[in-house]
Amino acid sequence: MTINMTISDWLVITAIIIAPILAVQIQKFIETKKELKERKMKIFRTLMSTRATPISPLHVEALNTIDIVYNKDKKIIDAWKLLLDNFVNYPQDSNDPQYQVNLIACADKSKDMLIDLLAEMAESLNYDFDKVHLKRGAYIPQAHADFESEQNFIRKSLTDLFLGSKYIPIKIVSPEAQDETTGR
Repeated sequence: MTINMTISDWLVITAIIIAPILAVQIQKFIETKKELKERKMKIFRTLMSTRATPISPLHVEALNTIDIVYNKDKKIIDAWKLLLDNFVNYPQDSNDPQYQVNLIACADKSKDMLIDLLAEMAESLNYDFDKVHLKRGAYIPQAHADFESEQNFIRKSLTDLFLGSKYIPIKIVSPEAQDETTGR
């Protein structure tokens, strides 16, 4: 019994062996691409939803994962590096007479650089957001802003108190003065 196989027979056998392997590899490739897009979307969504509260832990975490998830997107990595460099160059000496002015200038520059970063991310994810929308489209209720401001004030005041740079004002009132003011 002789088996005479033609080229077409060999091609069919090869296709039967290779097709499932290729199908699995293509499926893995598609899943990897989909997962990467989902990770990029998660960072973008987080940064978009926290852009009005840049010191929130979620915002900071999303910024710190840019290097990993967007590592092949040069424009986004470059925008992130510029923003990070600005963060590092915030004024440190609170005794400097220009400290507050420089701090506000750095914060304003950070906001603009964050918008540049978000614009690059939006473009890479095929969103059509202009920079005005990215900058002005965030919503934060005044009550949230007040709460954050009050928390910062309390934290700073307690720090100053514990460091001994501020003191609790105490007013001593005699019992007679108290009777005059309350009428009792």
